Amino acid sequence: MTLVQNYSTYTEENHKVWAILFERQMKNLPGKAIPEFFEGLQLVNFKPDRIPDFAEINKRLKSLTGFEVVPAPGIVDDALFFELIANKQFPATVWIRKMEQLDYLEEPDMFHDVFGHVPLLTIPVYCEFLAKLSALALEHIDSPEIIDRLTRIYWYTIEFGLFRKPGSEARIYGAGILSSVGESKLSVSAESIKNKFSVAHILDTGYIKETFQSQYFCISSFEELLDSLPEIAKVLVALRQELEV
Repeated sequence: MTLVQNYSTYTEENHKVWAILFERQMKNLPGKAIPEFFEGLQLVNFKPDRIPDFAEINKRLKSLTGFEVVPAPGIVDDALFFELIANKQFPATVWIRKMEQLDYLEEPDMFHDVFGHVPLLTIPVYCEFLAKLSALALEHIDSPEIIDRLTRIYWYTIEFGLFRKPGSEARIYGAGILSSVGESKLSVSAESIKNKFSVAHILDTGYIKETFQSQYFCISSFEELLDSLPEIAKVLVALRQELEV
């Protein structure tokens, strides 16, 4: 991709939209999001009233985990998406929603991509899982059926994952929840279904794009995600063998 973030083109309204969304979630997320998210916000030095500059973000991220944020035009195809992340490049949109779109947006914008994802890219074990999961996807990129299943793992962890230690309340680490005022309230409430993390269960569970999720999966540590990779790989190989019969 050759797209760049032309920072000088952002208008004052663009920055104001970021500020409104940022302030709203910073009031909403304490007690709901994992502590590492707030630590990550500090490490990447987000400003509450200005859209983040990718060049500044990357100076900090690279020294922490080797990751960097690369500008993307929007949703990219699976092959490019997983190739970028396997190479520790996280694709993020450079546009931000309009003022009249504060509460609803059909596709992810910069606030989701950057506010939701980037703070977690400061966590080494999280980044290792993300890169290795993407490398695994590339091994099966020629099979839409397998990529559909593997995308469920990504969806129910990186995008909509919850974190719950034994005896503790559920907390949010999924970027899709962190950037959503409504789902960040629902996901950790008593109203939501919270399952224990299970590779088999997730691979057998479709996900929802149009509305809030009907259920969530809870990990007890980021090491649990990393340790699940051999099982994921084994299941995908078995699925491929079934498809080729």
